Amino acid sequence: MTLYVVTIPGTLLSGLTPEARTELVRALRGSDPRETELGAAEDLDLLTFYPDSSAFSLRLEVEAADTAAAEAQARDLATGALRKVGLSADAAPLGDPVITGIAGA
Repeated sequence: MTLYVVTIPGTLLSGLTPEARTELVRALRGSDPRETELGAAEDLDLLTFYPDSSAFSLRLEVEAADTAAAEAQARDLATGALRKVGLSADAAPLGDPVITGIAGA
């Protein structure tokens, strides 16, 4: 198994309260790339919002056998966390996951 850092872009089409943002980060705890050597070295944030935009990126660490499994696992984690804070697929559509780092096993 290999540790991957996967970046998933998204767009918020409805608001996200500070409480929901905190809960989203909490729901993704354990997938934070800062917990990996690569993520710490690159100073990767779990959740990034872009100024003057409704766009965001999630960077998740997952352990998987290959890149396809890593991308699928990261998408599942992101989707589940967004749903947990009340954001449907229509309210927070996600783009395609991209492998942005391989940290090793």
